[in-house]
Amino acid sequence: MFGRSEKKKPDRPELRSAPSLISNGLHIVGNLTSDGEVQIDGVVEGDINARSLTVGETASVIGEISADLLSVRGKVQGTIHAREVRIFRTAVVHGDVLHETIAIESGAFFEGHCRRAERPNEKTEPKLTVIGKEPPVALAPPVKPAIAG
Repeated sequence: MFGRSEKKKPDRPELRSAPSLISNGLHIVGNLTSDGEVQIDGVVEGDINARSLTVGETASVIGEISADLLSVRGKVQGTIHAREVRIFRTAVVHGDVLHETIAIESGAFFEGHCRRAERPNEKTEPKLTVIGKEPPVALAPPVKPAIAG
């Protein structure tokens, strides 16, 4: 009756953090990871993992991208793993895209393969199985024939 009940906190915009911004003119070499929203307007050479990622018109990303929501207006070179992908008309994308949903505007440049996946952000390592592989057999040194005489 007077017990403390767990109430869900309201989703108030003023409590959300601002997006992380990599502004035009900033060049980063290295991987980026964020639990929130990232806006890139500069250059990133490295892999990016974020909940929400926007690649702006002046941006260039060289590396693998993993995100829940990805919007591309600039240049991306690398494999994309995202639940929802939006490629706008100003985008230039070179690489394969694994997605749940994708939208590509008319005029966008896209070179690569698209493949729908139920969980595009889950990366699986290839499993190698060796079947019937025996250790190499050591060879005996050659024997000189005996000469009768």
